[in-house]
Formats: sequence, structure tokens, C-alpha cells
Amino acid sequence: MRICIAGLGAVGGFIAAKLAASGQPVSALARGATLEALRRDGLLLTEGAPDAERETRVQLNASDDATLLGQQDLVVLSVKTTGLAAIAPRLAPLIGPDTVVLSAMNGVPWWFFHGLDASLAARDWPSIDAGGAIAAALPPAQVLGAVVHFACAAPRPGIVRHGQGNKLIVGEPAGGDSERCARVAEVLRRAGFDVEVSQRIQQDVWFKLWGNMTMNPISAITGATADRILDDPLVRDFVSRAMREAAAIGERIGLPIPITPEQRHAVTRKLGAFRTSMLQDVDAGKPVELDALVAIVAEIGRAVGVATPDIDALFGLARLHARVRGLYA
Repeated sequence: MRICIAGLGAVGGFIAAKLAASGQPVSALARGATLEALRRDGLLLTEGAPDAERETRVQLNASDDATLLGQQDLVVLSVKTTGLAAIAPRLAPLIGPDTVVLSAMNGVPWWFFHGLDASLAARDWPSIDAGGAIAAALPPAQVLGAVVHFACAAPRPGIVRHGQGNKLIVGEPAGGDSERCARVAEVLRRAGFDVEVSQRIQQDVWFKLWGNMTMNPISAITGATADRILDDPLVRDFVSRAMREAAAIGERIGLPIPITPEQRHAVTRKLGAFRTSMLQDVDAGKPVELDALVAIVAEIGRAVGVATPDIDALFGLARLHARVRGLYA
């Protein structure tokens, strides 16, 4: 299987390293310092505890020109949602009529309503795909959804450090099983991932978003780790109210949340004092993914008639915080 990784950050780098180490020929669309590091040293993956760290170095066919990489069987898309509109047209040389695009990104993706609700799929969603430009470049019919359940970091270009977790959930936007989904799942399993094939991948996307949409922006605004957010009763109550609004939206679009906010908080507490990806982006001076994680939830709420005063307040505060720092256009 010809595989190309588009977006060689922490998530994309981890997937690329595991696939290449399993014997798959892997290419990467990269540029700048990352491309230089890949050409000079390859991609280095570090795993395990500091006192028992394991290193794996793999070589990738890396280029900043998709034309030189050619059509692929599988394109793993793991770019930040803030950069997707810019990179999507550049991926055209990678994508043939039978290419599968595995979307491994944060938040609500551009293909989310395809196979879920035809009337919602026909709408324009400015927060995630204004004018349908991304869908035109990356047709939803060629997409497999993926939900990432592992934590990694990319401390320097060409280096990925695995933290915890090893699970990938993959599934067809149209639901059910398919030969192409089974084939991709098997390739990922051979690379060492714990792979679950979902019968309704949008449910898994929405459930993960349900936790991320609050903890990420609140941590970005306050600088607090997740444990401190949940330890503050006023903030925790605000988080729960926003989650109940999102759960009501989920009910309207056929994606009910099976637990309460308080039950989800208990799961988050077990992860300890972790720094969310959005807080890490703020600290690094990188654009924040507010649109795909927060703005789109309020946008869907308006479309289906669910009021979202707490989500609106959260988005407004996080947006202003990011704009003051030049991290949100």
C-alpha cells in the first residue's frame, strides 16, 4: 500500500513512524525545517519511560511537492484544522479515484454530515469549510474518519515522542463496514495500533469533541492544567453547562451522549495534570483550533434550534484571548 502522511506533527509523525517501522513504504508531504530534518536524519520516534526509552529511526520519502510523490493508496491527513483550507488543494496530485483519505484531525471535520444527515450535509458551514472548498478538494466519498486516542509531542522537527495511548478508531462516514475500511484497519494493526472499526464514526467524533470543546479553550485562556480546571467548582459548573448544550445538539442530530458531564469529568481526572493541545499551541505561539472545536458546535446549534449561551460565551472569550495574541484571524 502506497501511503503518504500529510501533516507530520505529533500525531502524523507517530503514525508515520509506526507504519514505516512495520515495513510499509511511507512518504511524507513536508516543508521547511521538518523537510530538512527528514532528509538529513529521517524521522525519530521515542517511546517508553525516560529510564527505559526506546528509539526508532525510519526513513521517509519526503518532499514539499505532492507531484513528486504521486498518487497514493492512502493519504493520512493529520494537519491542524487551521491550515487545512490552505493545504487541501495542494494534495490533488496524491489523490486518484481510488485513494482513501484517512482524516485524523481534531474537532468536527468537513465530511461530518455526509452519511449522517443529507439536509445538514447540503448546508454551508463557514466554521469548518466555507463555500465547500475543502470538500471539493477532498471529496467526502473518498474519506475514512479516524478518532485518535493517544498523546504525542513533537519537540523538534523530525522528532516525535509518544506519551500514552495507542488507539485509533476508524470508520466509514456512511456507516457500516467496507472492504477499504477493513484494509486500512489491518495495515494500522500490523503497525502496532489498537484499532477499532466504528459502525458510526460521527458518534466517536462527537463524543471526543464533547470533552475537548471545553477543556481546550479554558486551558488556553487560563493556562491551567485539566486538574485545576475541574478543581474549581465555578469553572467546572460552567464546563458542565456547555457540555449539556452540546449533548442537546447531539440528540437533535442523532448522536446522543450516553453519559453525564460529571461522569466525563471523572474520566478526565484520571489523566492527571495534563496540558491540552490548545494550551500547548498558545504557549508555542501557534494558531488555535477554535473553529473546529467550538465555533462549529454553536453553528450546528443554530441550525437545529438548540440555544448555546454558554458555548457562545466560551467561544467569544477564547476567540478574544487568541486574537489579542495574534493566534486567531
